[in-house]
Amino acid sequence: MTQPKDTARYDPADDGAQMDFDGLMSYGDYLHLDALLTAQEPCSDTHDEMLFIIQHQTSELWMRQVIHELDAARDTLISGQARPAFKMLARVARIFEQLNNAWDVLRTMTPSDYTAFRDKLGQSSGFQSHQYRQIEFMLGNRNRAMLRPHAHKPQVLALLEAELQKPSLYDVALRQLHAEIALPDAVLSRAPELPHEENAGVAAAWTQVYRAPQDHWTLYELAEKLVDLEDYFRRWRFNHVTTVERVIGFKRGTGGTGGVSYLKRMLAVELFPELWHLRTEL
Repeated sequence: MTQPKDTARYDPADDGAQMDFDGLMSYGDYLHLDALLTAQEPCSDTHDEMLFIIQHQTSELWMRQVIHELDAARDTLISGQARPAFKMLARVARIFEQLNNAWDVLRTMTPSDYTAFRDKLGQSSGFQSHQYRQIEFMLGNRNRAMLRPHAHKPQVLALLEAELQKPSLYDVALRQLHAEIALPDAVLSRAPELPHEENAGVAAAWTQVYRAPQDHWTLYELAEKLVDLEDYFRRWRFNHVTTVERVIGFKRGTGGTGGVSYLKRMLAVELFPELWHLRTEL
């Protein structure tokens, strides 16, 4: 039996590991770790503010990946390639599962911990995350009032305005549905910047898919991928509510929202309503 090498004397170079990176691409270079790891600048000398910053910075990184996946999934569906899009949508659901787990870490911060630095946040709030707003717009929750917090940043405002001129992910899914089962003209001709409203014709078409999945398997799988995505997204919203209530109770949010009351209002938003409601009728 081979004995393990003495790790105190082991040199990875003996096994071919690259040890000299002068003039070469290193791990830190590739990931720009110098910039990434110096982006945490607490405004107080409290211990827990670092956790608060890293929680939100990592969430923004994951949201960047969500936007990357949703944008590609939408384009892929439009081009008629359902299978690759399904993989992207499944990945988005798992990203929200990852974001859900992050709330468990933030909930280790007590009300006393947070109160110690909360006044240093000023009016900054997750409510102002333009990436979160872009994700909501991409998924179909399109409310032009939500553009106003970004009016002071023309480039961000232009990005969100441009998103409102594109079909949402659900709009693209409905066009796929229409290719097999005709939908009402009012659904197909709606201006893209307007939110989708629940429609009996859409509900009937999706119900037909669910009653005979063997005849509409691609649509059936698309529908379930959308439900799976919204399921994890809803859980993320719910965990956000409970985390905020646990840490600040019913205080107003730093950005001026009602805090928990605002977040609970968002829990009622349904992105793909027909796909949820048809389950009662089946």
